[in-house]
Amino acid sequence: MSKELKEIIEQLNTLGSNSFYDGIDKKKIIDFEDKNNIRLPDQLKEFYLFSDGGEFFLPAGLQLYGILREPIIDPNNTDRPSEKYVIIGNLSNGDPILCNSDNNEICIYNHEADTIENDEIYPDFKAFLSDLPNILGV
Repeated sequence: MSKELKEIIEQLNTLGSNSFYDGIDKKKIIDFEDKNNIRLPDQLKEFYLFSDGGEFFLPAGLQLYGILREPIIDPNNTDRPSEKYVIIGNLSNGDPILCNSDNNEICIYNHEADTIENDEIYPDFKAFLSDLPNILGV
């Protein structure tokens, strides 16, 4: 895991209770992508080497889906604004966390308003993780 990602995880752990599963190896990530004909953002894949999903700011924060561990990312889940997105998790209010299959962006889909707000689009997974305390009001 990169030093930057490690520091972000350590910072999040000082702010609240988090639960991380065991990481998985790179081959399993590649196999998952190939089987499902998707490409996940590089930084998200780096996170999966550390933890195959998890929960942030328990009990009511965010759940990140895994590749092998339930709940598993389902590329066919249609609860998203378009097919260019893959749901990789959800907030406790039910709003899906998405990755854009065209680039490394991570965003939050406001389910009720059927929109993605400009201030809830992150250029990459590390930026998203870094902003979790603000997103969740921690």
